[in-house]
Amino acid sequence: MSDPTLIADWSYPTAIRFGAGRICELADACAQAGIARPLLVTDRGLAKLPITQNALELLEVAGLGHAMFADVDPNPTELNLAAGVEVFKAGNHDGVIVFGGGSGIDLGKLIAFMADQSGSVWDYEDVGDQWTRANAGAIYPIIAVPTTAGTGSEVGRASVLTNSVTHVKKIIFHPKILPSIVISDPELTVGLPEVITVGTGMDAFIHCLEAFSSPFYHPMSQGIALEGMRLVNENLPRVVADPTDIVARGHMMSAASMGAVAFQKGLGAIHALSHPVGAIYNTHHGMTNAVVMPYVLKFNRPAIETRIERIAAYLDIAGGFDGFYDHLREMRESLRVPDRLSGLGVDDKQIETLAAAAIVDPCAGGNPVELTLEAARSLYGQCI
Repeated sequence: MSDPTLIADWSYPTAIRFGAGRICELADACAQAGIARPLLVTDRGLAKLPITQNALELLEVAGLGHAMFADVDPNPTELNLAAGVEVFKAGNHDGVIVFGGGSGIDLGKLIAFMADQSGSVWDYEDVGDQWTRANAGAIYPIIAVPTTAGTGSEVGRASVLTNSVTHVKKIIFHPKILPSIVISDPELTVGLPEVITVGTGMDAFIHCLEAFSSPFYHPMSQGIALEGMRLVNENLPRVVADPTDIVARGHMMSAASMGAVAFQKGLGAIHALSHPVGAIYNTHHGMTNAVVMPYVLKFNRPAIETRIERIAAYLDIAGGFDGFYDHLREMRESLRVPDRLSGLGVDDKQIETLAAAAIVDPCAGGNPVELTLEAARSLYGQCI
């Protein structure tokens, strides 16, 4: 990177090898994690790209093979998971490299988790202590290589999986699906299409925003969320203006991981409303969040106005809540985010179905204002 200070090794919440060019350490990371026969899991779009082929070559040169599974939908389902587990077992693999954006990383983590479990993946939904049903000793090691700067799944203990029958997104949780090692190399994000850069970048911002707004107590996450928003606010426009700005891309990758760490404190109605839309209409998760964001922000205003004023002051935005709200609307417009979900192909024919799913989404409970069925209907009516 052009700034030599932007090289670091972190261990919060897991070991992170951060810096441009550090993909070259992939084989060493496998050795450290005790993986001799890795399966690289990515999505179809990434499978044939040079960055993925380079990663496979690094593995092959090191004598680790070049096995890959890429049958991953944008919103992965249990069908993708079953196919991945079959490939994992057939290849006698002993670990997973999750490579890509949130879809590939989430599914790859679940392949490592489910390969030797006796129950259904739905048995381990993030409800109560259901994660304790899993055989922790049967979970294979995971190395994460994010190629987008948004979801932060590389530092998460959970994965999102869509039920192919009900079209409901479920969160599957276990502490041991936190990757052992993360290689966070901003050079891998340079070739992203602008729409993915924007969608994932806004996702990172919203993770921080919802975490900061959550009523739960977690001061560490509160501080991380605040700085994460600053990094996105300053660097996402830079990356869109100059996709080769490696320093800005590095800051965006940091912000993505920070958002996922911060939302241990909780998420809210933005995610609760977006999850059903993505499950039914197969929209991009981050872009869906970006569309929904201002409508939920206004809905939550009575409970979060003071907190938003703190964010505005930290980001040097004048005008308190109103100034912050206007700034976000202007930022969305400048980044070509649609103002309504109809711009993503969503219609108003399934508002009742969407609203019913939103109020039982796991994220709904973290919203600072109760998300009732009536409120969900109203919010969908405004943003569609």
